[in-house]
Amino acid sequence: MKFSALLLLLLSVNVSAIADTESAKLWLEQLSKSLRQLNFTTSFVVVKNNHAEPYHWLHGIAEDSQELEIFSRLNGPRRDILRQGAIVSYIEPEQEPYSIISNDVNSPIPTIFRGDISAIEDSYRFISVGRSRVLGRVAQLVRIVAKDKYRYSYWLWLDQQTGLLLKMAIFTRQGLLLEQIQFTHLEVSEQLSENLVQLQSSELPGVIKLNNQQQNKSLSWQVDWLPQGFSVIKSNQHQLNNYHQGDDKAVEFMLFSDGLVEISVYVSLSHEKFRAPEYASDGATIIFNQIIQGIEVGVVGAIPLATAKKIAESIVAVTKMKVSNNTQRGIKGAER
Repeated sequence: MKFSALLLLLLSVNVSAIADTESAKLWLEQLSKSLRQLNFTTSFVVVKNNHAEPYHWLHGIAEDSQELEIFSRLNGPRRDILRQGAIVSYIEPEQEPYSIISNDVNSPIPTIFRGDISAIEDSYRFISVGRSRVLGRVAQLVRIVAKDKYRYSYWLWLDQQTGLLLKMAIFTRQGLLLEQIQFTHLEVSEQLSENLVQLQSSELPGVIKLNNQQQNKSLSWQVDWLPQGFSVIKSNQHQLNNYHQGDDKAVEFMLFSDGLVEISVYVSLSHEKFRAPEYASDGATIIFNQIIQGIEVGVVGAIPLATAKKIAESIVAVTKMKVSNNTQRGIKGAER
């Protein structure tokens, strides 16, 4: 093949890739718009570890433009999440109902899908692949592909007519399916559903005041390594009752996110000096725990095991980091 012909081929491939990316972004933007602006009633199942968990989800826009949502888990003890605008209420058995101030419902559907998808563009590539049929509808497949080996990739099947999600799958870098969400019913309407009309006039449980005394305080430990794109969302320190030792155990908690995935890290002192790493997986979510030199570290998130292990091993004392940094500055000053 002549050089000019090869150059034209490479250029055409590059142009096609750019077009696929732009098309994917447009589809993801339509998904975000639809999740915020449409009245819909839908059901889906989360399939992982050969187990299916069914959910029911209603969303709508009131006449005053307030968003309304009802999110229910259908198996086991009933758990309902209700939202009126910026107030989200949690209704669970054997627990006093309560509300918090939030614009998002914590559910298996990542919140970034209703937000600005460009926020994760540094960590993921967007690829528009092709069409297929899901739930009897024509669906556009869009892949959200991790740019590194430290996280998973997501495949989304979007309804061609409305842009709403019909199916989602989480894959490893090697193409192994870990978890998927399959929608079993979707209805879009001009009017609010009767349940949302009732929610609109309902009085939600009182908003609780979160204790901020320990929130974002100076912690004793910090994570010294995270995949690129992750940043701290919140951190706090709280006490857990240690039934084995008969006393309270101080635990430091840090929550990180890359916009799509959240990673929780727990650090505490342990009476044990060492415990070999232990882990369990729940679909795409890994639960990792280890004790090294009397420090117990737990990492939970939809990330590969190797990523969780590397995060746990990077835990260092904040005082040690400060001393190390001061020492390095002193050495550099002496060199000058």
